[in-house]
Amino acid sequence: MTADLILYNASVLTLDAAHPRAQLVAIRDGKIFAVGENEDLKEFKGLRTEVIDCQGRTILPGFNDAHCHFVALAKSLVNPNLGPTKVHSIFDIQREIRELAQNLSLGSWIRADGYNEFYLAENRHPTRWDLDKATSSHPIKLTHRSGHAHVLNSLALILVGISRETPEPPGGIIERDLETGEPNGLLYDMGSFLAKRVPPLGDSELSQGIKLASQELLSLGITSIQDASSENDFQRWQMFQQWKEEGSIKCRVSLMLGLEGFNQYQAERLALGEIHLGGVKIILQETTGRLSPPREELKQIVRLIQQSHLQVALHAVEETTVEVASSILEHILQDSPRTNHRHRIEHCSICQPKIAKRLASLGVMVVTQPAFIYYNGERYLKTVPKRQLQHLYPIATLLKAGVKVAAGSDCPVVPSNPLIGIYAAVSRKAETGEVILPEERIPPLEAIRMYTDLAAYTSFEEAIKGSIAPGKLADLVILSDDPTKVSVEEIKDLEAEMTIIGGDIVWRKD
Repeated sequence: MTADLILYNASVLTLDAAHPRAQLVAIRDGKIFAVGENEDLKEFKGLRTEVIDCQGRTILPGFNDAHCHFVALAKSLVNPNLGPTKVHSIFDIQREIRELAQNLSLGSWIRADGYNEFYLAENRHPTRWDLDKATSSHPIKLTHRSGHAHVLNSLALILVGISRETPEPPGGIIERDLETGEPNGLLYDMGSFLAKRVPPLGDSELSQGIKLASQELLSLGITSIQDASSENDFQRWQMFQQWKEEGSIKCRVSLMLGLEGFNQYQAERLALGEIHLGGVKIILQETTGRLSPPREELKQIVRLIQQSHLQVALHAVEETTVEVASSILEHILQDSPRTNHRHRIEHCSICQPKIAKRLASLGVMVVTQPAFIYYNGERYLKTVPKRQLQHLYPIATLLKAGVKVAAGSDCPVVPSNPLIGIYAAVSRKAETGEVILPEERIPPLEAIRMYTDLAAYTSFEEAIKGSIAPGKLADLVILSDDPTKVSVEEIKDLEAEMTIIGGDIVWRKD
């Protein structure tokens, strides 16, 4: 038997313990056919075999972003971005919005993303009154870089039905003027509320964003994503199916369900198609000063997911919510034991060693975001209390305790480049050069595993992806150099030069 495609003269990091390094990968019918050395070329080459000389470049399993928000990424690529590279003050935000308004008909919504109050000259969030100075003839929704806060101008507040009399929705906050009680336009954790009231992007804009997002992921060597959006429901599932069928999305997709989507799944059973069913995403938060959902309600939700033999994915960032997540999972697993459950904690940003040991004993995985150290490190050093800072994204501690740790970008909160995440996990350096907890550094190969075989493990797909071995899917990335051999500082500058999915070259540099 001969191969359809052979990549040779390469440095192949297989992530396969039985055959860690090689020089050649042969592909047939969309799967890895053989892994070997350069001298094996003649054995696998046929008359119709495509042969690529990699000229010493490095081949890895395709990257798997274990926690991202694909639709939000798509929207961010067509919405104006008001991040720190573009705006430095509220005045700059007003100027940008004013320019946008000049090209829109009266009453058209203005949506902009990515503002970061930490880098604004005023060192605060904009308010409705700030945005009103830019335009009062267009409703405005300005989204914070985290996606957890939004600022609306006065017209937008009227259109979505928020006034002085509007009560806070569960888990959300309407920030108000202390004297009058009037909403100041800043809304925390009310994304679901707004999604039902703010008109969505037009079909053509969204379609353009989906294609741009897909190309961006491919250009970074990402061949699989796990979409962790809590808004994912039956309608969103159908949209992903359509995007896959029409070829707008090339990478493989695992889709988590939000609570509403989980209830629909229980009632209707989704037709899965090309989309892989991920976990059920539940957000734990303390935005209002109280746990949301409340502990007993959370127990009931987790128990129901556990009894449905699905995977629980608990979003927990703060020290207290991470502790609650671990204790709830411990309680449920003691009450109703289940092997190989692979329940997950998403982010696990502040985690003490004792909690890491508890998670390991329970078999609970952590899906974290190393790139946050790089992009947010300066802010962490200035704003995170010292007691918590010593436990910030403690990847080495988690691994030492025996926790399986995978990584995602959480894009579009930060850019989706896995190599930045790998660099951050290895160096523990912020973009400014400051070092955060150097004792939590891990070796390059361990960092790579978080984006490959361990990411596949989180979604129960390690039998078909995550390493380069015969029989597995031919999902590969060719890098400009070897992350395990270049200097630490060079890791962040490496580039994907070719991306292959199912044996097909779906992207190549230039």
